Amino acid sequence: LDINVVLRKLVCLLKPDKEIIHTGDHMVIRTITSLRDYIMDFDLGVQFEEDLGPVDGRKCQTTVSWEGDQLVCEQLGEKRNRGWRHWLEGDQLHLRMTAEDEVCVQVFQKVK
Repeated sequence: LDINVVLRKLVCLLKPDKEIIHTGDHMVIRTITSLRDYIMDFDLGVQFEEDLGPVDGRKCQTTVSWEGDQLVCEQLGEKRNRGWRHWLEGDQLHLRMTAEDEVCVQVFQKVK
């Protein structure tokens, strides 16, 4: 995503918390870190303009929908193949992010 090396190194040190609120076809996904928070508030299957300013300074057209038991996000903009997938395996929330030919995977443990 052409994010500067200092910010990339800093982000790698973060241990984010993730909160997902799902009510009918509406979702709010909050990613909370000590550096900054990022909140996605959207309706499933409805394209919206996502302001990724806090993440990488870009805007894109985003659609989030279910594919089976995975929550899938497609982000249309200047980078091809950009998006992510969330799915559960036991008490773990998996996140697979893509941009162009790069892949990043994070695993979150459910807080009990």
